[in-house]
Amino acid sequence: MTLQAAAGYAAATGTFKLTFLLVLLPALSAAVLLLGGKRTNPWGHLLGCAAPIAAFVIGLVELLAITGRDGGQSRQLDQHLFSWVPVAGFHVNANLLLDPLSLVFVLLITGVGSLIHIYSIGYMEHDPDRRRFFGQLNLFIAAMLLLVLADNYLLLYVGWEGVGLASYLLIGFWSYKPSAAVAAKKAFLVNRVGDLGLSLAIMLMFATFGTVSFTGVFAGAHSPAAHGGTLTAIGLLLLLGACGKSAQAPLQSWLLDAMEGPTPVSALIHAATMVTAGVYLVARSGAIFNASPDARLLVQIVGATTLVMGAIIGCAYDDIKKVLAASTMSQIGYMMLAVGIGPGVYAIGILHLLTHGFFKANMFLGAGSVMHAMNDEVNMRRYGGLRKVMPWTFVTFGFGYLAIIGMFPFAGFFSKDKIIEAALDKGGASGYLLGSIALAGAALTAFYMTRLMIMTFFGQRRWARDAHPHESPRVMLVPMVLLAAGSLLAGFLLILGGSLQHFLTPSVGTSVEVGAHTIAPLILSLLTLAVALGGAAAAWLLVGRKPVPVEQPLNVSKLTWAARRSLYGDALNETVFMRPGQYLARALVFFDGRGVDGAVNGLAALVGGSSARARRSQTGFARSYALSMLAGAVAVTAALLLVRVG
Repeated sequence: MTLQAAAGYAAATGTFKLTFLLVLLPALSAAVLLLGGKRTNPWGHLLGCAAPIAAFVIGLVELLAITGRDGGQSRQLDQHLFSWVPVAGFHVNANLLLDPLSLVFVLLITGVGSLIHIYSIGYMEHDPDRRRFFGQLNLFIAAMLLLVLADNYLLLYVGWEGVGLASYLLIGFWSYKPSAAVAAKKAFLVNRVGDLGLSLAIMLMFATFGTVSFTGVFAGAHSPAAHGGTLTAIGLLLLLGACGKSAQAPLQSWLLDAMEGPTPVSALIHAATMVTAGVYLVARSGAIFNASPDARLLVQIVGATTLVMGAIIGCAYDDIKKVLAASTMSQIGYMMLAVGIGPGVYAIGILHLLTHGFFKANMFLGAGSVMHAMNDEVNMRRYGGLRKVMPWTFVTFGFGYLAIIGMFPFAGFFSKDKIIEAALDKGGASGYLLGSIALAGAALTAFYMTRLMIMTFFGQRRWARDAHPHESPRVMLVPMVLLAAGSLLAGFLLILGGSLQHFLTPSVGTSVEVGAHTIAPLILSLLTLAVALGGAAAAWLLVGRKPVPVEQPLNVSKLTWAARRSLYGDALNETVFMRPGQYLARALVFFDGRGVDGAVNGLAALVGGSSARARRSQTGFARSYALSMLAGAVAVTAALLLVRVG
């Protein structure tokens, strides 16, 4: 049965029941690979690749089903799985919701995920735990699909925590390396701060609206009974959760350390999927943020702040993966800025999310190809001149580079321009400020990405003596070529003509202009191109015209020094989160040891000492007891006389 025939049958019968397979297939694959033991080693990687590929095919079938064969308006499909036993009025159904927004994420997760799985066959070929790696990748895919397919916040939270667990396992996959183990714990703990915000938001939703379903919460947000303060609190708590998962300020510092995981992990989790979960959460919760201008304003501030912070950090690092990680922070900042602007712009944020999924996964896989050829060296100061010995990697990586800096006709040109345009069209002082920040971010992006290209592929060779770079095997090159093609064509396929905006309308609302054009679109496009070319030219003047020193210079500006330390993000988190926790723990230990235990031990000592002293009076001599009786009689008589006299 063809894809269109399957979709037509499903639409005709009204019993479309394939949605659960999207989650079930990778979950079963993960269970087999993680529990099957060494017997699955010979074919584990094949099963690991088959699961996301099958899910991608199902996603294509469902795409045809929800768009309909008549080309009409997109619709949504609901599938009931089971109901939790109601407790004291708390009743939740475990339903899957397939609508345009969730389907876009399904296709991104499974499509890009399948290519990364195939790439991993070659990248992890000699790793003795390759089976476990594919099992954990599929666990992540299943959790991420559950997150985006849930039709209520509680089921979303289950997927949210599953994604956090899988991320922890994959970042620390090489746990014998202390740096990987520390990075995994750091990512887990920082994410727990954001997870706390999401869990509190869900509790507040139930206390306010009596439900945690999307339909019930969104209807309640628009009802006259909804209080602005409550909606703002819910929005801020949701934003806290989004900041944790999407590495946005002030919870962004974990992402750079997370690069200790295998490079395919960075491509899948920390470029194309998991770090976009926060953007999905805000876009899905658009009804709440639309009803709370204060919460929406903070989303804009977080996005604008992070896009600049990530770009500045990317200018200073020499680790190729950490530069790309800082770039991810910056690009997700653009997405947050877009969804924060509000009605009419949610779809633009999703557009950039999709194009970013192509070009950033492409560049991470390219970085992995370079590392694979350079004995896992990540320091760009020890690269140089690789374009001649790795031509395929150079060309495919170059497509991603041109896309991220916004060169026409690559994908980033269309999506990033739309965000800058929407920020400027917001109007007023805030619109000019946000638009200027977005333009400055575009210049910085062009600078640090050009710097990366020059230090990696151009200039003199600065290789270590034992380095013999060579092109990667075909199983790694084919996914890179396909993602490079997506980096070029995604702008045409997803943006021109407004096809994706129209498709997303049922989920995120109609894409409309935010305000009158501050700058004509053609002039703005030329301006952004000029800004990007200026950033690239600055990188060439500062880096490309002179030999790159192998050792990192120490006589640098204060800003560069701060950027090398992630703009003191770790210091901020330690001050705000870690040290107060340490002080609280020490205070509780002191109170428990000196207060609780001290009181118990003191009472025991008092009773023991008193009993010991009382025991001394029991001498066993009759004269002692007679004397005690006499003293007691005298005391009683004296008391009676005093009472009578009184």
